[in-house]
Amino acid sequence: MRLRAIISYDGSAFSGYQVQPGKRTVQLELERVLQTMHKGPIVKVVASGRTDAGVHATGQVIHFDSELTLPMDRWRTALNVQLPGDIRVLSVEQVQNDFHARYNAVGKTYRYIWSLNEVHSPFERNYSVHVDRYKPNIERMKEASNHLLGTHDFSSFCASNTSVKDFVRTIDSIRLEVDKEMNQLQMEISGNGFLYNMVRIIAGTLWEIGIGKKSVEDLPAILQSCDRKNAGKTAPAHGLYLEKVVYSE
Repeated sequence: MRLRAIISYDGSAFSGYQVQPGKRTVQLELERVLQTMHKGPIVKVVASGRTDAGVHATGQVIHFDSELTLPMDRWRTALNVQLPGDIRVLSVEQVQNDFHARYNAVGKTYRYIWSLNEVHSPFERNYSVHVDRYKPNIERMKEASNHLLGTHDFSSFCASNTSVKDFVRTIDSIRLEVDKEMNQLQMEISGNGFLYNMVRIIAGTLWEIGIGKKSVEDLPAILQSCDRKNAGKTAPAHGLYLEKVVYSE
C-alpha cells in the first residue's frame, strides 16, 4: 500500500532534504527508520520537493510504499518514537497507489521571515534572518511584489546551477505583513511551483527594494530580462519555511 505523510522539520542541522553521501539529511533519517521497521529492505521516501540545508518545513509531504500490517492510527506514533526530535510526522494516511508526492502537487506555499528586533534572540537565530540595521519600506515591497503575480518566465529568479528547462511558473499570491508580537516581517508566497532558490531570490530582491538598493520600477525589467544577475541576492536559507503542499484531490 502507498502511504502519504505530512511532516515538519527543523532544517538547522540537516544538509537539506535529499540523501547526500556522508551527510545528515531528512530523507536519510526517514529511510533509516523505515528500514528498521521493515527489518532490512530500503524503503524509498519521495517528497514533494527538495529543501536546501537550513531550510525548514511545517508542511512537507512525502509518500512511501509499505506492506506492514500496522493499523493506520499507529503509523504516526511508530515513526515519531524512532525519528530524531528535529523531524515530526504530523499525519499519515493511505492513498491510491498511483499517488506521487512530487508529480501530483499542484501548488505550494512558502513563508520567509526577517527579524526586525534590535537584538536577535539566540532562540530565533536559526529561524529568522536578522536585519535590525535596516528599516524597510514595506509598502514599496508590497507594490513591487504585485509585478510578480501571475504567469511569467522566472529565469531571473532561479539559481544558475539548475537543470530545469521550463522556467514558466504562476504565482497566485504574495503577502507581506509585520507580526507585531514577534517584531518580524513575514512574506507568504503561493504558486503552482517554484524553481531552485526562487523564493529566496524573490525574498532577497524584495528586501533590496525595501531598503532602497533597488526601486519598485526595477522589478518589471528584472523579470523581463530573464537574467539571474539582475535580481537581488539570494536570501539566507534559515529564514525559509515550506508551509503547505496542495494536491488536486
